Amino acid sequence: MQKTGLRSLDDFRHEALVETSSTNVECFSRARAGDPGNLWVTAGRQTGGRGRRGRPWVSEPGNLYASLLLIDPAPMESIGALPLAFALAVYRAVGAVLPHGGAPLEIKWPNDILIGRKKTCGILMEAETLADGRTALVIGIGINIAHMPDSPAYPVTRLGEHGASCGPDELFAHLFREAAFVLGLWNRGQGVAEIVRLWRAAACGIGEPISVNLPDRSIRGRFAGIDDNGFLLLEEDDGPLRSIAAGDVFFG
Repeated sequence: MQKTGLRSLDDFRHEALVETSSTNVECFSRARAGDPGNLWVTAGRQTGGRGRRGRPWVSEPGNLYASLLLIDPAPMESIGALPLAFALAVYRAVGAVLPHGGAPLEIKWPNDILIGRKKTCGILMEAETLADGRTALVIGIGINIAHMPDSPAYPVTRLGEHGASCGPDELFAHLFREAAFVLGLWNRGQGVAEIVRLWRAAACGIGEPISVNLPDRSIRGRFAGIDDNGFLLLEEDDGPLRSIAAGDVFFG
């Protein structure tokens, strides 16, 4: 086990906004203006929050909306496991505010946080090459605390339904600490093995039948876990073991 330890919390800055269009957009704006990175931006409300593939994200006050700006965090070939690392950070932060004995807290590949098999968090990672050649990487995190979508395409929940009495500020304090911890483990891509090990221990549905929606088709099989790079392993019916880098997973 690689032990890089907790990165100093003093390595990170935090700016809290009352309202913004999107904390991810705000981070990229700061990066283009020369920000050195390791900057958290939170907002009480977003007017243009986005999920994966441009999907809207409900952003009313009472939930946590946070983005972390990293500048040149690692060589691009080492970035692949970073979504898994941040899933772990959110998993640990949410676990710190949930009462014991409730519905299972799990991670659905690659980085959805589930409580009782219902989604309570969205994580969106985006990158941009800046004019000066630096790479700006932004990890946006939205966690349902008091609100959740009215007509979701999949089961969703909020922390308030599971006995958590925290507000966004308290939950962010846990996230701030846990993100520093997992970034220390990840260690600019050198600690992928430890991230993968911890992710597997929190994974939802290994061994269960799943379907994976790809951009051009949907494929079915058994969720065989993840490989050492964090790719999903799908054991197809009467077929080979397939490695998948990106897709939407549905159980059952």
